[in-house]
Amino acid sequence: MAVFNSRASGGVRPARRSVCFAATATQTPDCTQPAGRAQLPGLSLPALRPAAPAALSCFSFNQDCTSLAIGTKAGYKLFSLSSVEQLDHVHGSNDTPDVYIVERLFSSSLVVVVSHTKPRQMNVYHFKKGTEICNYSYSGNILAIRLNRQRLLVCLEESIYIHNIKDMKLLKTILDIPANPTGLCALSINHSNSYVAYPGSLTTGEIVLYDGHSLKPVCTIAAHEGTLAAIAFNSSGSRLASASEKGTVIRVFSVPDGQKLYEFRRGMKRYVTISSLAFSMDSQFLCASSNTETVHIFKLEHLANSRPEEPSTWTGYMGKMFLAASSYLPTQVSDMMNQDRAFATGRLGFSGHRNICTLATIQKLPRLLVVSSSGHLYVYNLDPQDGGDCVLIKTHSLLGSGTSEENKENDLRPPLPQSYAATVARPSASAASTVPGYSEDGGALRGEVIPEHEFATGPVCLDDENEFPPITSCRGDQQDKATPS
Repeated sequence: MAVFNSRASGGVRPARRSVCFAATATQTPDCTQPAGRAQLPGLSLPALRPAAPAALSCFSFNQDCTSLAIGTKAGYKLFSLSSVEQLDHVHGSNDTPDVYIVERLFSSSLVVVVSHTKPRQMNVYHFKKGTEICNYSYSGNILAIRLNRQRLLVCLEESIYIHNIKDMKLLKTILDIPANPTGLCALSINHSNSYVAYPGSLTTGEIVLYDGHSLKPVCTIAAHEGTLAAIAFNSSGSRLASASEKGTVIRVFSVPDGQKLYEFRRGMKRYVTISSLAFSMDSQFLCASSNTETVHIFKLEHLANSRPEEPSTWTGYMGKMFLAASSYLPTQVSDMMNQDRAFATGRLGFSGHRNICTLATIQKLPRLLVVSSSGHLYVYNLDPQDGGDCVLIKTHSLLGSGTSEENKENDLRPPLPQSYAATVARPSASAASTVPGYSEDGGALRGEVIPEHEFATGPVCLDDENEFPPITSCRGDQQDKATPS
């Protein structure tokens, strides 16, 4: 782990804009959750560790999964995810203590921070220059922030604010939404549509789909019978995944028409709390983590209503017969028979810790990444052909203590069963990203050197038309006006 080095430690310049918005919210997000009880399946893995006090107050991957941001009592840190063996420390700051929201815009130097010391204030920084771009205040606590190259979304308990990220002008205020105490919302990273999704009901799993580009509602999706626990867009904004508080079924819908495309069953024996959903950048896989010891990965191979016409094997013939018989069974039973199961799984050595997962391409191979509130990043190999059990290949400590010892212990473990990805994996000093338009170096090697003349002395706007948006001058001061819906 790289040595902590705050590039803003020399002092932060005064804010260039400070705006206050009216809103209604009464609850500050709680980034911890009760420990669950689970038993580890019969695998050669360490025994489950009991949940310890959370070392991290928040953690999030950036939009293209090339960077990881964490918040702690002391401040926040940013890491680059360009290598399996080494976790590069990009930036860290202790100027803002007790951070509970930190979001980075792709691999740029723009980072948004919210602290428990001022839970109603959002601060936008350019961390390479140690500059505070602006800060916005609300009359309620900020529960979540989402951003892409066009929009910045601020979610309160009963309202959502949509800003134009280039000049931070407030474009729209969505008022009177159903109470959303966890700040559950999603924003498509595709800035050509900037779709927004948020819960539409207190009692059912209804999803409201909103067009953040045209600032108009799109449709309402009846996703689940129970209330929502997690929602996520794919990279193009053409699909939306959701899970309810039961956590047994995960569904994928088309966007913008809201038609169900896929239905996956995570489990049957117990209800769990789904903590995160994430598509791979190519939208071929969907991963889901929960308060249990298993991360599930589903493969989006065929549509829910698409089945082979003629079975080629005896098992395929029997499967077709079961599907035909399901039309005579009760709806709940027939739905269960048509649900696909996990293509691959990642086994954790703990349960009860809050965690998030994502699927990323690192050194040209697919990886499953899991971050735990205990302060660790787990890296797994994913076999894209055969699936099965993902192989844990690296554990990184995200905090200052114990890094070298834990990684050394991880490196000295006996060789694990080889999978496709584990067999072909080779260290690479600089691997090119397979995703067009993004760099796998997390912005550490290019795109973050901002010419001095591009910094304005007055109001600023963010020019994000390039891959890594610099800060450019913007003449005139604009009065932010909300347009309530």
